[in-house]
Amino acid sequence: GGGAEAGVHTGRLRTGLDPRAHRIVYDQYRADDGDPVGDELRLISEVDRAHLVMLAERGIVDPARAAALLTTVDALRAEDFAPLRSRPMPRGLYLAYEGWLVDRLGQETGGVLHTGRSRNDLNATTVRLRVRGPYGRLLDEVAELARVLLDKGEAYRDVTMPAYTHGQPAVPISYGHYLTGIAGGVLRSLAGLLDAGREIDVNPLGAGAVGGTSVPVDPARTADLLGFTAAAPNSVDAVASRDFVLRMLSAAAVLGVLLARTARDLTWWTTEEFGLLRMADDLVGSSSMMPQKRNPFLLEHIQGRSTSALAGFTGAAAAMSTAGYTNAIAVGTEAARHLWPGLADTTQAVTLLRLVVDGAEPDRDRMRDRAREGFTSATYLAERLVVDGVPFRTAHHLVGETVLGALDGGTPLSDAARAHPGVAAAAAGYPADWLEPETVAAACAHG
Repeated sequence: GGGAEAGVHTGRLRTGLDPRAHRIVYDQYRADDGDPVGDELRLISEVDRAHLVMLAERGIVDPARAAALLTTVDALRAEDFAPLRSRPMPRGLYLAYEGWLVDRLGQETGGVLHTGRSRNDLNATTVRLRVRGPYGRLLDEVAELARVLLDKGEAYRDVTMPAYTHGQPAVPISYGHYLTGIAGGVLRSLAGLLDAGREIDVNPLGAGAVGGTSVPVDPARTADLLGFTAAAPNSVDAVASRDFVLRMLSAAAVLGVLLARTARDLTWWTTEEFGLLRMADDLVGSSSMMPQKRNPFLLEHIQGRSTSALAGFTGAAAAMSTAGYTNAIAVGTEAARHLWPGLADTTQAVTLLRLVVDGAEPDRDRMRDRAREGFTSATYLAERLVVDGVPFRTAHHLVGETVLGALDGGTPLSDAARAHPGVAAAAAGYPADWLEPETVAAACAHG
């Protein structure tokens, strides 16, 4: 095993797992499916309250009947819909709910609730209301991750490390520069997520089944009551479209790729072989068999959960592509169901990465040593020769020979440069620390 229960100390680890990480990693085994019936009824009744207010204000429904319905709906909400939970639902949740209201208040009152409305525009509305919570939580977590990355980037701006290409030391940068680079990608994903959510601010009510309604409803009023910014301009599009499902999952999938790539870097850098980062005891796991282990297993959870949105996008797009452009179960139900795990898993992956970045400490000496041992200042040395008038390809060859000489002689790159006949003249004019990785990183920093 690679995990660690919160509060369980091992001989190797002094603390248990961070409770925030524990909830994400382990509480899934104890969680149930929540209360889908109650959740959906709360959304339906929220729409009903706005719809009834609008119908009464427009004189479409007698205010006394609307008031009786509102009182009964509010009482049902207060009881957590207990009278409905054992009621048969042979034709679905909404009709069982409406049927209970008719039984309670009579056809003359209970039967007016659905005036000027279809389950099609109702469902298109409730799904938009439902997504507000998980979408908002994802936005909050992404913004918080960006903040932590930028804060740590500033804190570690002078911690020099090797940047890697093809898994090999390349050039010196700072750990802070790496983190702010990740922050740039996170902020782009935040912008993409914000753009993807614009459709959920549009109110579908008034679209009816697909062609609107002759009842003089006021979609702008229900939009205002439900917190939408506008009414849908086209009834077909209002009930047919769940584009926001694809757009949100697509934006989350792009973010997930960045999360997984970052987790891959950090996983390598926390190994004993690299030794560049050390994670606190409350962010690693132990082994059930091997006493010495400190497993950065949260990074593996990040890599796994960050793929959920991509899988969800594929499933949702495949489901939608089977339907014509009208109300369709394949779109409104089967495609939309992929949104919830996609958003939830991505949010959890973001939270885990934030905890890891916040709690991982760079080994400053090891980072600097690896930058030296990897001859990461070689490109800078070649560019100094270019400044002195040497063609770059010639300089590239000369510095390659210099690196080989440093390896053969077991000497620093600066000593090998002064010993190479083609490089010595250029090297002579610089101070002793001119090829130190931190000096080069400061000279070459971009952004």
